[in-house]
Amino acid sequence: MSVTIRLPEPHEMGAIGKLAASLVRMHHSFDPGRFILVEPLEEGYTRFLARMTSDPKSIVLTAIDDELGVVGYTYARLEGRDWNRLLDDHGKLHDIAVDPRARRRGIAQKLATETFARLRALGATRIILETAHANVGAQKLFATLGFRPTMIEMISD
Repeated sequence: MSVTIRLPEPHEMGAIGKLAASLVRMHHSFDPGRFILVEPLEEGYTRFLARMTSDPKSIVLTAIDDELGVVGYTYARLEGRDWNRLLDDHGKLHDIAVDPRARRRGIAQKLATETFARLRALGATRIILETAHANVGAQKLFATLGFRPTMIEMISD
C-alpha cells in the first residue's frame, strides 16, 4: 500500500474532520479538566480546516492511502510574535493525526516532515509544537525529528 502526502481536496475534508475530532476526543480522555470537548466536533473541524486550506499562513496536508483513502492529516500555521509565551515569529504544528488502521507505517513522520518543510518554505525559522503529557508516542516521534522539550504546562482544577 502506497501513501501520498498532499493538499486535501474539498471532498476529503469530511474524513479529515473525523480525524480531527478523534484527536480532540483522545486529548479529552487524557484529561477532561484540561481539554474541552464541544460537539459537534466533526462538523466544526471540517468547516474550520476547510477554511484554513485557503489561508496563506496555514498548511493543511493529508495522507492518502491507495486503498483506505484519507489516513492522516496535519494542520500548521505561521504565527507571529507572542509576548505572553515569550515566542518570536514561528511556525506551529497544531494538529497531526493518523487513522489507527494505518499506524506503524511511518505516515506521521512523512506528514510531519512535509509540513515542517512547507512551514520553512513560508519563512518559519523555528517550529513549535505541543503534545499531551500522556501522549508518549508522539513525544518519541517528535524527538526523532529533532524537537526538544522546552516548557511544562501545569493545571490546577
